[in-house]
Amino acid sequence: MELTYLDSNSWLLDFDGCRILLDPWLVGPLVFGNSPWFFKGTRPIERPIPDDIDLILLSQGLPDHAHPPTLEQLPRSLPVVGSAGAAKVAQGLGYEEVVALSQRQIYTWGDRLQIQAFPGSPIGPTTVENAYVISDLHAGTSLYYEPHGNHSSLLKELPPIDVAIAPLVNLELPLVGPFIKGKESALELVEWIKPQYILPTAAGGDINFEGLLLSILKASGTPEEFQDCLRERQLETQVINPTPWTPTRVPLASSASSRSS
Repeated sequence: MELTYLDSNSWLLDFDGCRILLDPWLVGPLVFGNSPWFFKGTRPIERPIPDDIDLILLSQGLPDHAHPPTLEQLPRSLPVVGSAGAAKVAQGLGYEEVVALSQRQIYTWGDRLQIQAFPGSPIGPTTVENAYVISDLHAGTSLYYEPHGNHSSLLKELPPIDVAIAPLVNLELPLVGPFIKGKESALELVEWIKPQYILPTAAGGDINFEGLLLSILKASGTPEEFQDCLRERQLETQVINPTPWTPTRVPLASSASSRSS
């Protein structure tokens, strides 16, 4: 399994040659609600969109996960799997094969990959976006992804998962609390799914942010502090803090099924 962090929430996941582009924001600015005065993200360095993609996977319909300018640059023939909100974005851009996964639903890509959706982040009062467990059916390995730290207790029903990608840092708003949940949520996740490795997402990379939101946001925690917490709790999961845009080969000792005991 080879994982490449592409800044923010974006990842390239390579399962022995099967390549998934996950939540890509890779070109142009990131703006919410056409309000750059409130929040705007830009990249100081132009990065190429990865090629030889087999599948686009989107966890949410918000632009930091289903980023229209990036999706406009990708071939419309690529299959897209996503939450209902993300699928709507892809369909509006003319993608030919779009699958909206509801929670607990499974999508299978050929005979190689299985993607199962789980409840993820609540967006507004009625919408819950997706988390995913991706299984390599040939290698017997698995990966879990949720970008805001909202992890469903349904995961406790599963056998151990080899790799997790989740926030390890809190991003908090005054009077509201964390809208991205790091340490405590990630510790609970590790206890539930017992991954060999966990990689941070959502709060890193080579990106410039500006706007009113930045003046009130508070970040707390680091990957190093989280590794210390794991040791204190005698949890064997190792933190890998990836270098953006540099492939990280994850050395899996064995498949998750052999660790289920």
